[in-house]
Parts: sequence; C-alpha cells; structure tokens
Amino acid sequence: MSNHNVAEKHPPEKAIFMNMCMLCDGDMVLALDKTGSNYSGTTFPGGHVEAGETFSEAVIREMQEETGLTIKQPILKGIYHWYRDGLHNVGLLYRADSYEGELKSSEEGQVADQYDDEGSERTDELAEALDALEAASEIINDILEDEL
Repeated sequence: MSNHNVAEKHPPEKAIFMNMCMLCDGDMVLALDKTGSNYSGTTFPGGHVEAGETFSEAVIREMQEETGLTIKQPILKGIYHWYRDGLHNVGLLYRADSYEGELKSSEEGQVADQYDDEGSERTDELAEALDALEAASEIINDILEDEL
C-alpha cells in the first residue's frame, strides 16, 4: 500500500507531546512546586516537546530549564494518553538517576529541596503534598524495581 493510500485511509490527527521526569538520588526524589497559569501544584519537572525535538532531548531540556540540572540517560518508564477536544495528549514519563549541575528554582516553580527545615517557605499544604509525593515515590520505586 502506498503512502498516499495510507493517508487517505488513516488521515493524520493532531497530537501534543509532554514529558515529566522523576529524578532519583538515592532515597530522594526531586519534586517541583509548580506555579503558573497552566498548572500549579507539586509535580515532577517537565513540559512540552518542541517542534523538531526528540522526546529525549525535550525531557533533558525541560529538566535543565526548571531545575538547573542536566540529567543523564533518561529512561522512558511509561506513557499516558488522553483525547480531548480533537487533540491527542501524550505524556511521556521518564526516570533519571544521574545528573550534573546545581539545583535551583526557576520561574516555573520552586524545587522542593530548597525549602528549609523551619518551613519559612513551606506551607502546611505544600508539606502535605510533599509527604504524599514521597509516599507515592516509594510506591513508584517499588514498581520500577520490579520491572527491572
């Protein structure tokens, strides 16, 4: 079957690709308290794949922009898909265990590691979210270890 026939039978659909990365350092998992108009809350760093960019390049760039860290060898661990308003949304979920650079916050949010022990910037709501994220990361780590 020629490419022309395939295109007629299966017309292209619109899709948007996003990524998130769980960066692990021993028992610690990096979280970002994201702020902005699109999303706010505690999450893993990540963002959209830009035109002409590979998925791997995009997750490395997003991690660098949001945390100041350059991750090494991100591993694709999952894909999440939903369809809304005529658009396929595809989330690529990565894990990385090695990185270079100095951890810092960005305009997109504060990295959880930068909250001090006295809680000067850590609200009760954020503390609860970080505790929940820590519990979730333990479950995720158990699942990922079983897959390896």
